[in-house]
Amino acid sequence: MNAERMPTREGVLLAAERVAAILPPTPLLPLEIATTRHGTVRLWAKAEVLQPIGAVKIRGAWHRLYALTEAERARGVVGVSSGNHAQGVAWAARRLRIAATIVMPTDAPQAKIDATRALGAEVVLYDRPGGEDRDEVAARLVAASGATLVHAFADPWVIEGQGSAGIEIEAQLGRAPSRIVACCGGGGLAAGLALACPDSAVVPVEPVSWDMVGQALRAGEVVRVGANPPATICDALQPLATRPLNLAVLAGRAEPGVTVTDHEVRAAQRFAFARLHLVVEPGGAAALAAALAGKVPLDGDTVVMLTGGNVDPAAYAATITGK
Repeated sequence: MNAERMPTREGVLLAAERVAAILPPTPLLPLEIATTRHGTVRLWAKAEVLQPIGAVKIRGAWHRLYALTEAERARGVVGVSSGNHAQGVAWAARRLRIAATIVMPTDAPQAKIDATRALGAEVVLYDRPGGEDRDEVAARLVAASGATLVHAFADPWVIEGQGSAGIEIEAQLGRAPSRIVACCGGGGLAAGLALACPDSAVVPVEPVSWDMVGQALRAGEVVRVGANPPATICDALQPLATRPLNLAVLAGRAEPGVTVTDHEVRAAQRFAFARLHLVVEPGGAAALAAALAGKVPLDGDTVVMLTGGNVDPAAYAATITGK
């Protein structure tokens, strides 16, 4: 299989069929947000937090692993993730009876590490705070075992799988959304949505100073995170850079995007809990944070992605109570 192939809308449609065969659609929930210019706007929230693993990442993982040949399945897979992609790969691997090893940072939420192990995957930890390169760790594992690397965002099948959410959105809305506001790490989901919904504006939302996709779109080339970037509570949205594959898909299809602060993200988590009765992790609430903060245009055909709900219990309790 050629891992360098470009993802396509035809691939997204195939991924949507594969996902629909094993998972029900996640709900598209009505949402009202007060704006300064247009009063209260009624829009939509795509509740990917209700996936079996609590995250949109199950889509890309399933499409990727399902596409493996029998020989590739026999050699296993290696994934790299702070938790949501990890669980997606582990879930798909268990269902397809494929051995999975996941490279995870030592500072990932313990709940995500535990959940990945509970799904049957082997977890190999790396020192993200100390500057250890996760891709190098993964490359060594792949070289030693012959396993297939399932990259969290720079894999054509993963991109297509994530895009299946866009196919669901169009079917549920009955038309193409005007825009889809998407939480963004390396750009896998944003790229998939751009392919799935070519007539919709796709707005990537990233943490402040971690906007590697937004900076790359503005510069027209891959940009790496600066030295000593600030801490962010969005552990799922901390790539050192996007990849040429993602940039190639997004260029001309997606808007440069916006950034959100930790304060705005926490406000979005509280909003989702109070108004939608949903538990949303920081990285999964970034898109909602941008909408609530007035950083993106909103109308009745806007869809906000709620991409993950795998929270650290203590941190989430502190956020909800405002402590």
